[in-house]
Amino acid sequence: MSKVIEVKDLCKTYVVNKKQNNVLKNVNFSIEEGEMVAIMGPSGSGKSTLLYTVSGMDKMTSGEVTFNEKKLSKLNDDQMAEVRLDEMGFIFQQMYMMKNLSILDNIILPAVKSKKNTESRKDTEIRGRKMMKKLGIEDTADNDINEVSGGQLQRACICRSMINNPKVIFADEPTGALNRTSSDEVMNELVGLNNEGTTVMLVTHDVKVAAKCMRTIYIVDGNIQGEYDFGTRATSEDIRMRERSLSNWLMEMGW
Repeated sequence: MSKVIEVKDLCKTYVVNKKQNNVLKNVNFSIEEGEMVAIMGPSGSGKSTLLYTVSGMDKMTSGEVTFNEKKLSKLNDDQMAEVRLDEMGFIFQQMYMMKNLSILDNIILPAVKSKKNTESRKDTEIRGRKMMKKLGIEDTADNDINEVSGGQLQRACICRSMINNPKVIFADEPTGALNRTSSDEVMNELVGLNNEGTTVMLVTHDVKVAAKCMRTIYIVDGNIQGEYDFGTRATSEDIRMRERSLSNWLMEMGW
């Protein structure tokens, strides 16, 4: 497999009231194409900042992130915006969607905005509806965003994240606002997408979520303290064992 993300000596510093807050400190790791990687750590450890910086949503202070053979520090704002639109997908804990648009219109919005999309609006809508059907939410296409459940809305966000066929999906606590049933359903969809070849990098505090990933990176105070690599994709038969072994490792790391 080839590296789709390579992070070298990544630092992120915020200045608040003339005081420096070094949130990320010389972080190094890589993600192979087709991997599903979880980022875990205590509150305030820098895991969300890591995701935002690696995805170009936040500018790095120093170091380098190479994404799909592009050095992000060399891109200007317009170029970075195009990379995020065309080559990355995003899912957040808070399910941000346009209130004046239907579920379907929210899903296809990135494709409508993309300069690389050459298909007609009708063909884009057809593709969006096919994705909704695959995730079991086709009946919500014409609904407003306040007319569906949290689980349905997050699955719509997954559809939106995939509409431009991204190289990587970045997910920040994608199940954090959901109950256990909806959380399991959303994670099953993400695992399914990963099994089909989509690379996923997600931040989570939930061991049950991380156990479904292939690898977990543990970060504390802006430094990577260790990695736990299952070496294989999760199956329904071994998920409990993965949860136990990951929990034991996290406790050893001071979780």
